[in-house]
Amino acid sequence: MKTRLLAVACLVLSMPVWANEVKIDIKEFMFGPKDLTVAAGTKVTWVNDDEIPHTVAETHKAFRSAALDSGDSYSWVFNTPGEFEYFCSLHPQMVGKIIVSP
Repeated sequence: MKTRLLAVACLVLSMPVWANEVKIDIKEFMFGPKDLTVAAGTKVTWVNDDEIPHTVAETHKAFRSAALDSGDSYSWVFNTPGEFEYFCSLHPQMVGKIIVSP
């Protein structure tokens, strides 16, 4: 029993950083949170909780979703440190930023 417990503890402690996941809500023509800081390797998922379609498009074209209907989601793993500004291509006043730390 102790061996099994030790094996599980080692597995949990050795989980890679990329196992991190964060959700951004799209609601009322806003991204929430608007600005977000994450560690490199984090998976960010945008979920459209609005009643109309939206997109997620990085300003330098690093990533871009298709139109997301209500309840749809889009994910991107941020492996490279830096700042990634994004917007909704259907509603350009909707903006956000992901800051990725090493």
